[in-house]
Amino acid sequence: MQELWFFLQLVIQGLAVGSVYALVALGFVLIYKASSVINFAQGELLMVGAYICLALLTTYQVPFWAGFFLTMAFSVILALLIERLVLRPMIGEPAISIIMITIGLSLILKSVVAGIWGTQIKVFPAIFPQTPVRVGEIMVSQVYIYTFMASMVFLVLFALFFKYSRMGIAMRATANSNQVALSMGISVKKVFAISWCVAAVVSAVGGILIGNINGVNSTLAGVGLKVFPAVILGGLDSIPGAVLGGLIIGILENLSGGYLDHYFGGGVKEVAPFVVLVIILMIKPYGLFGTEEIERV
Repeated sequence: MQELWFFLQLVIQGLAVGSVYALVALGFVLIYKASSVINFAQGELLMVGAYICLALLTTYQVPFWAGFFLTMAFSVILALLIERLVLRPMIGEPAISIIMITIGLSLILKSVVAGIWGTQIKVFPAIFPQTPVRVGEIMVSQVYIYTFMASMVFLVLFALFFKYSRMGIAMRATANSNQVALSMGISVKKVFAISWCVAAVVSAVGGILIGNINGVNSTLAGVGLKVFPAVILGGLDSIPGAVLGGLIIGILENLSGGYLDHYFGGGVKEVAPFVVLVIILMIKPYGLFGTEEIERV
């Protein structure tokens, strides 16, 4: 029975972290659907958002909710600057060129953060209640509960945005075909900009939530790479797949760490998502819900 409670505790914690992965994976998928580009700076956007919020809370003594919304505003401005100054001039260029720019952008953001805040782990002030909650025979930290709830709220809000808002519908149309969207009078450039804004916002939210669990330092950018297996699992162009993939990777990561770290001396939790990535690409290259591309020659 003790083993069952241990398993359930790992699953609950994995769901909380996986919900954040799902949120960040949403940003990956949005940019890919809008522009056919994989954004390798997603993790750095997450890291920057976490540091900005932390600075507002600790250096400027801003209340959490004010700091949270100011961080969202900063993320939107940063995304618009990146899209307008760096990416918009690259429209029409080969996708590999834009991908290389996102890799360069990730290195620049990481260097800027290290130069301003250093590389030491910084801890968020206590935002969520610290008293654990008992679920059956296990104790669950409230930070995991609030993280899961917050992630789900944002995922539902964005799902409603994509389904019912005019901009959401325009983004879906652009994702299906840029040419058709242009013929319908949709501004594709505006859709690209909004896609980057949404990706930056969800990354910043993910950074704040993960930062409250593990603290904040430059390695937080690695979450972007951890999310990549979740995106591949769900399918690069599938929003529901990104959500499901994030939850699955979060649970698998936690289970592998809980059960296998003992045998391998640690580190399994960090490697497990990429082992899953290799297996997925071998068995189902387009992911669970990705659109298969068939070329006729």
